[in-house]
Amino acid sequence: MQPVVFIARLIGPLFVVIGIGMLLNQKLYADMIGQAVMVPVMIYLYGMLSFTAGVAMLNGYRAWTLDWRIIVTILGWLLVIGGIVRIIVPAVTASLALSIFSADASMAIGGVIVIVIGAFLSFEGYWRAK
Repeated sequence: MQPVVFIARLIGPLFVVIGIGMLLNQKLYADMIGQAVMVPVMIYLYGMLSFTAGVAMLNGYRAWTLDWRIIVTILGWLLVIGGIVRIIVPAVTASLALSIFSADASMAIGGVIVIVIGAFLSFEGYWRAK
């Protein structure tokens, strides 16, 4: 199995489940984010996890191909950049998260986007890659 297929099979279902959780528990997720960004050590830990996950994804696959696999590369880089920002400037992360997730529609929009990306990666990883 190609590393990009493995990553799609791992990340796709996770995104679908997270997206469904975001849609079904919008207030709870917004509260969790609000509470997490008020604790600097949480921002730092999320930064380390995000950075590590992104580097792991990019070590597995990082080609800029013009097909579905570019999503894995972009997600890997977004995780690395997000991790760097959380580690180096945690205050920016806190204020940005609070402003984004204070809007009522942001959790629903984010949930739909996460589900669509997850469903697409799941499709490519489990059904198309056979």
